[in-house]
Amino acid sequence: MRNTLGDLNNHLFATLERLNDEDIKGEELQEEITRAKAISDVASKIISNGSLILEAKKVQAETLGKDKTEIPKMLEG
Repeated sequence: MRNTLGDLNNHLFATLERLNDEDIKGEELQEEITRAKAISDVASKIISNGSLILEAKKVQAETLGKDKTEIPKMLEG
């Protein structure tokens, strides 16, 4: 796998560090805030998707052997 949740975590902390840089001011700060919001939005979607996949895997594990329910391909991790 190319990108992991660990990578996402590193990106989020890097974003936080840039926002916390007291030398960034004015337009540069506004650009960083805009970038941080975009990163946060994408990160939320990635985390939500990961939660959905995890929930699907739990359901799959619970039903495996009972009725052989298959998880739709789009939900596979």
